[in-house]
Amino acid sequence: MSIKRNSMLAAVVLAQFCFGVASAGAQNEIMGEVRFNGARAIERNSGVWVDGQYLGYLKELKGKKKVLLLPGSHQVAVRQSGYDDFSEEIVVEPGQIQMVEVTMKETPRAVVPDITATLKLKVQPTRAAVFLDDRFVGHAGEFGGAFRSMLISPGKHRIKIELPGYRTFETEVNLLAGQKTEVKTELVKGSIQQAGALIKQSS
Repeated sequence: MSIKRNSMLAAVVLAQFCFGVASAGAQNEIMGEVRFNGARAIERNSGVWVDGQYLGYLKELKGKKKVLLLPGSHQVAVRQSGYDDFSEEIVVEPGQIQMVEVTMKETPRAVVPDITATLKLKVQPTRAAVFLDDRFVGHAGEFGGAFRSMLISPGKHRIKIELPGYRTFETEVNLLAGQKTEVKTELVKGSIQQAGALIKQSS
């Protein structure tokens, strides 16, 4: 069975499992659990993808938000701004727990521009993932508040804010050198199928 097919089936089965459509006992016999461990804050605050679908940041993927997948091969990616992507292919067994040890390494290619503009975000929920020009840069809570912001190069940039179980927010900013701006939004809840989520969302 291909990874793509596995991912599609996992999303369907988990949507049923999370909302009580399927028998919980039957699902527990089929699904395998994936747990993520990171020793440092940088790992724990990194974003996690499975089979190309964003799940959330590493430290929240437990309890009610634990990751359950169909048996077979799955591709895991963990991302953080200024660090190389962590990537690993895992094999999930029925009813078993698969542990993924995550270690992030700083990328030597990370460069802060000499001339910058400042972008602040006021987003709810704060755990939503933030993408700048289609690249993951962190979570919304990292770029809000009195002393938190994002320094970016002047010019036009695309901003996308995404969280499983919510509709994606997208906007565009065009910043001048030294300009400060703020983007505010509250994500609208959507269905788990719309978001392609693999985990149950807390109420």
